[in-house]
Amino acid sequence: VQLQASGGGLVQAGGSLRLSCTASGRAFSNYGMGWFRQAPRKAREFVATISWSGDNTDYADSVKGRFTISRDNAKNTVYLQMNSLKPEDTAVYYCARTPVDSGSYYAREYDFWGQGTQVTVSS
Repeated sequence: VQLQASGGGLVQAGGSLRLSCTASGRAFSNYGMGWFRQAPRKAREFVATISWSGDNTDYADSVKGRFTISRDNAKNTVYLQMNSLKPEDTAVYYCARTPVDSGSYYAREYDFWGQGTQVTVSS
């Protein structure tokens, strides 16, 4: 399985970006998916997760109401729509797959990770 993340870039505070993560291989729809991020000199942190069906989602408090996770199982792709971006959202964003079909907050429950895409929000 390979996860290819894209869509990062430089945006001004208050702006928007949409990240995409496309998975190779079969059975994408059997797995929960998640987004994590890591800022310089900080630990990797949970951002959002989605169940295999897309019916259930959850978010870190810091992004709730601003970010939306979604998926298109026909395209083997998960998305992260990021609105009202803040400088503190600056980080490398990683998508990941979990066998927990409801999704998960915990990085240890993810078995495959994408390479990351840089998001930089200027003030």
